[in-house]
Amino acid sequence: MNHTGNYSAFYVKEPFKETNLGANTAHDFCFYNTLRMWKGKDPNFPFIDSHNKNYNVRDDSSWETLRDRLRERLRGSKNIVLFLSSITYESKALKEELEYGIATQGLPVIVIYPDYAEKTDIADAYGIKQNIKNLWSKVPTFQKYMNDVATIHVPMKQTLISYALKDEDVMVNTMKKGTYFYSIQ
Repeated sequence: MNHTGNYSAFYVKEPFKETNLGANTAHDFCFYNTLRMWKGKDPNFPFIDSHNKNYNVRDDSSWETLRDRLRERLRGSKNIVLFLSSITYESKALKEELEYGIATQGLPVIVIYPDYAEKTDIADAYGIKQNIKNLWSKVPTFQKYMNDVATIHVPMKQTLISYALKDEDVMVNTMKKGTYFYSIQ
């Protein structure tokens, strides 16, 4: 299979509200939309949206339909872009995305921390900061599997996200297993 997309994973409160807005009202979903906006403004921004590669999933779709669509999108992806914010929790869908994506498909993860804007917010000379590590426990499946693949931790900063999306060390066929962050200079 051709692994070309970036699969975005984020927390959406369950059960979904049966409204026309659905997931669009979710806090973490807004950050996914930011990547889409950056791509719309600049076609050279390296985000290739895996969610645009198959049928949309409606908020009232059955769990089986949702799971099948998620898995299909993950199989065509080169990595997972996980948005991990102060309000993120492990929903049924997020657990499925991470378990199938990391444990089954071996996809590396680009973790974006929307609550932070600078690389010094993520790490210092001693490594990844404790406040960032504390967020990992909110998503136990990520915490369980993150060391099985390459992971890079970045703040919500367009230039750093762009570097991460282009980094072959966090793409499924060329990844270098380990935990990475942009060094503090």
